[in-house]
Amino acid sequence: MVSSLCPNIYGHELIKAGIVLALFGGGSTQSSELAFSTRENSHILIVGDPGLGKSQMLLATSGISPRGVYVCGNSTTTSGLTVTITKEGGGENSLEAGALVLADQGHCCIDEFDKMMHHHSALLEAMEQQTISMAKSGVVCTLPARTSIIAAANPSGGHYNKAKTVSENLRINGSLLSRFDLVFIIQDRPDQAFDSKMTEHVMGLHMKSKNHLQESNASQIFLKSPSICDSLNDSNQLLRKLQANAGVKLIPHKVMQKYISYARKFSQPKLTPEVSVILQNFYIEMRKQHKLSYNSIPITTRQLESLIRLTKARARIELRAFCTTNDAEEVIEIMKYSMRDTFSDEFGNIDFDRSIHGSGMSKRSQAKKLINFLTKAAAVKGDNCFLISEIKDLAKEAKISMDSFSTLLETLNDQGFLLKKGFQLYQIQTI
Repeated sequence: MVSSLCPNIYGHELIKAGIVLALFGGGSTQSSELAFSTRENSHILIVGDPGLGKSQMLLATSGISPRGVYVCGNSTTTSGLTVTITKEGGGENSLEAGALVLADQGHCCIDEFDKMMHHHSALLEAMEQQTISMAKSGVVCTLPARTSIIAAANPSGGHYNKAKTVSENLRINGSLLSRFDLVFIIQDRPDQAFDSKMTEHVMGLHMKSKNHLQESNASQIFLKSPSICDSLNDSNQLLRKLQANAGVKLIPHKVMQKYISYARKFSQPKLTPEVSVILQNFYIEMRKQHKLSYNSIPITTRQLESLIRLTKARARIELRAFCTTNDAEEVIEIMKYSMRDTFSDEFGNIDFDRSIHGSGMSKRSQAKKLINFLTKAAAVKGDNCFLISEIKDLAKEAKISMDSFSTLLETLNDQGFLLKKGFQLYQIQTI
């Protein structure tokens, strides 16, 4: 099913797997005693350099969804997303549904998500509460918007900067980013093996070769690349499974659409105690990784709820009544993959201090880290004066990018942390 989602786009198996989970959705949790329920839909954000197939995946998703709506951010307004009030001939007000309301109990695919910054506030209620509230022209109403949002965005500047966080690259509010269950980052890195396979795939599409359509060996290349899965002793079992199933016969989109509609209607999987323990242990372990940080904690209860929704969606794919431990392990692997680039710095190191919506290593964290290294070095040598060459060596030791070193030095001087004493000589003021 993952290979059949968008066969004309080469690779990105785990991203496609996340989209498939969003297509099926998880069962809602509703209390009979209290009037509350949690959302069952998962939201996915794909961030990447231009020309990597994000729009094609969104178009395929909207076509497969039993109730899919595709919109483009640069030609969409707030009213077009939510609801519009118009006056009829008799003077009465009428409501015209927007994309989120039309996609109720379906999927809303938003392309060019970064081009609609002024309309992001309209998505906050729909993404978490699954409703659209309207109070305008004497009309007060609440419309259902139980939709799963799958968005694609290009980073500002045209290329994703690893020295910055997702929020800084997209210039999107952190409160909106935190509502996405999975955030995938796609980068266009030169790789001879991958580029060779990519060109073969593209040429096969133009030659209309079915063999090329069904081949997907990108997993072999992704397995060799360092990732958060490797750093956490992950076995990449799901990735190998997708690789083994890459050559199977593709499922027509019409058949997938009917199967998804049937599964969403009749399958309501439940968690078992064994699955709950696995998800709980993973959540607690991720919290431990960040316990010594002074920044905001990126792992919250929203991530735990996301794990539950995705695990139920994985069980729903096979029409099971109960989730299995294998479902939880596969979802955890997808979650780790989405966290790989989110929490990795420009050097490829996993840094849990980097919040998805916090400050990247290009700003506050860089200054704080360099001052700490300078303070320790001054205490060791008994002198608080440093040459620029010495500060550069300490910055390299702290794994600070040299591209922003001059700007960082000027900022520390302006803020009074460093005092310029002479030609290429600075004095630290924190001791």
